[in-house]
Amino acid sequence: RSAENGARVVLLSRDEEELKKINANFINNGYQSIYKSVNVSNLSQLIDAVEYAKTTWGTVDAIINNAGITDDNLIARMKSESFDKVIEVNLKGAFNGIKSVTKPMIKNNYGRIINITSVVAHTGNKGQSNYAASKSGIIGLTKSAAQELAPKNITVNAIAPGYIETDMTKNLNELNKEKLLNSIPLNRLGRPDDIASMVCF
Repeated sequence: RSAENGARVVLLSRDEEELKKINANFINNGYQSIYKSVNVSNLSQLIDAVEYAKTTWGTVDAIINNAGITDDNLIARMKSESFDKVIEVNLKGAFNGIKSVTKPMIKNNYGRIINITSVVAHTGNKGQSNYAASKSGIIGLTKSAAQELAPKNITVNAIAPGYIETDMTKNLNELNKEKLLNSIPLNRLGRPDDIASMVCF
């Protein structure tokens, strides 16, 4: 959606093959995009990606921190490694994303930082203590960063989607999906476009 609105997009993911496909699709549709394989839990890789964007286009105006994973289990059965892994990608990844763009944005006296959290941050969810904690942490991170960066004309906001039709929600079993749909007034899951429109705004 950002590319459709004229943004020059840097695509980031651990999956280089998927990046190549998406980037080729963008270019074929006349959009301006580049890509870089990055693990968001690694700050130096994100800083390199920001430098790549600056080298290519001269500046970085915005970042969308939307990397997210799940590794669900009840607390009694959850391994420490599962908790750490989700926090490392979801929460530390958002921190790294913010940190990687802060200096160039302060220099430009302009920036837009958008963090994707989740409705689960507010409600909690059985079997997702690690995921809920990471998404709750993003809300606190967003509020703190917003206060720090506002004087430099940099806004920091968070979007908290409910369940969205993605690969992550394809794994819902039919019983859980039906129960979930019954709790949603529109009787449908959210769509990626719903979130993309808000990000563009």
